[in-house]
Amino acid sequence: MITNEIILEEEINRQMRIILKGAAQLIGEDDLREKLAHSIRTGKPLTVKLGLDPSAPDIHLGHAVVLRKLKQLQDLGHHIVIIIGDFTGRIGDPTGKSKGRKALSDREILINAQTYQDQVFRVLDKDKTQIRYNGEWLELLNMEEIIRLASTTTVARMLERDDFQNRYTHNTPIGLHEFFYPIMQAYDSIAINADLELGGTDQTFNILMGRTLQKSLNLEPQAALFMPILEGLDGVEKMSKSLGNYIGVQEEANIMFKKVMEVPDQLIIRYFELATDILPDELDKIKASLDGGSNPKDCKLLLARTITSLYHTVWETTAAEEFFHQAFTNKGIPDEVPTLSLPSNHSTLQEAVPFLVKGGFAASNNEFRRLLTQGGISISGEKATSLDAPIESGDVLKIGKKKFVRLNICPK
Repeated sequence: MITNEIILEEEINRQMRIILKGAAQLIGEDDLREKLAHSIRTGKPLTVKLGLDPSAPDIHLGHAVVLRKLKQLQDLGHHIVIIIGDFTGRIGDPTGKSKGRKALSDREILINAQTYQDQVFRVLDKDKTQIRYNGEWLELLNMEEIIRLASTTTVARMLERDDFQNRYTHNTPIGLHEFFYPIMQAYDSIAINADLELGGTDQTFNILMGRTLQKSLNLEPQAALFMPILEGLDGVEKMSKSLGNYIGVQEEANIMFKKVMEVPDQLIIRYFELATDILPDELDKIKASLDGGSNPKDCKLLLARTITSLYHTVWETTAAEEFFHQAFTNKGIPDEVPTLSLPSNHSTLQEAVPFLVKGGFAASNNEFRRLLTQGGISISGEKATSLDAPIESGDVLKIGKKKFVRLNICPK
């Protein structure tokens, strides 16, 4: 006979499996299981917190790892609260820096916060997500309350943070105000009565401060779920715009699909875990398929299809896959390519080069010649071997691996 307690335990285990998929660490697992049990019994969702520092609003798949986990929790029926650090942004989080981060102006915070929201809602359901600004409660604290909060921790505890410790060891100044950043961020958990807080592994100290502060005030402590840092397309360094190994959440479908196809084979499963909402049972099947000798390219096509469809329509994703096959698999010519107009007396490749450079289809004359000698220039599917190669109106040039342009030679 199946009892209600057995059904409850099965549902807790199901949710925990989804929550832990791809996670680096969960602190307070027993607390979280108890919270889930209460949520299931009462129908009251967990309050799940993510704090965002409004300093770098351009989101790529690496940033979206935490957002995708929030989406999975949202799909389980839990309440997501995004806290924009408008107040703490004026302090500046020094995490990972050799010196304190420059505090932001109110205008910078508001602009960045709006950009964040526009991108966050490409992942989360806007109608089921609450956006809060921590200035709502932090600006109301009086000096007595601030001192009481500061008394819940010690300087020694603060110096456990790697960046503070390194700066202290190397005699790099630490502003007293910087110690208040993790305390204020922790108070956000008090303000919204958070059950679970998410963040990257680089935010471990700040997030655990929230749990510590709740305990010190005799409140039920939040669990803390840490998501790993996603490697970029080079397979080595963390995903970063500055390193050029990133996939932006706002990139066009064609570009996104192609970039996902560049993910190293050894990271296919990791990208499924961290960059998609695929359920654990489906993930197990993909792992088994790869272990059984399936072609990694087939799994990567599924990965590209899955990721692109998270940020684009079904039609856009289908078109992106067709473009990829035409342009990079079948060596064909895409249906839609930009057009470049040339004067009527231009009939050779050499005469077209200055216009290709001016139009941004080639970096320079020398770069175009280099590609030509390496077999990287094609005219309507046929490799060009000389600058004297003839061209006609309607010809499509393929320049390198990615660029296509259709020539329109104006009539006399």
